[in-house]
Amino acid sequence: MLEGKNVNLSVMEKEDFPLFIEWYISPEFWGEFASPLQRSRTELEKACSEPGPHEFKDFLIEKKDGTKIGWICFFYALHPMGKTLEIGYSLISSERGRGYCTEAAQIIVDYLFLSKETPCIQATTHIKNTASQRVLEKVGFRREGIMRKRSFVRGEWTDMVLYSILREEWKEPKILKTPRE
Repeated sequence: MLEGKNVNLSVMEKEDFPLFIEWYISPEFWGEFASPLQRSRTELEKACSEPGPHEFKDFLIEKKDGTKIGWICFFYALHPMGKTLEIGYSLISSERGRGYCTEAAQIIVDYLFLSKETPCIQATTHIKNTASQRVLEKVGFRREGIMRKRSFVRGEWTDMVLYSILREEWKEPKILKTPRE
């Protein structure tokens, strides 16, 4: 478990799949900037339980009382040889706007720079998703540019914004502590 001040990140386990699947099939969980995702429960259970060819790790975002309020993940952006990691996240709608996602993003950035050999972590957001853009900016990501027509959302191609943070911009953990030797 990765511990923060207000939230913890726990690796998603098999017993968490039913909750995650409920979130996954809920348009409300993904919000207005994502298309409803159409996959069967069987497909989702298989995807959650069988690792793919590249590292992909899902975490649940939990408040300190253990209430599960969201999801955050990381994966290789293009190919593992490139070492660039990407993060993605979402919170249940009732917990948005309280700083939990910002803290979860900071925890995952600290974790990745402390444990992975990556020069860069990136994230993308829908061009109109200013809340997600604020999360990334508060964590230290910089806006790189617009990726034109990169996501098909609710019947139309939309632009995405690419953000990144370099290891040298991060410098040191903001929430996680470095292990003592």
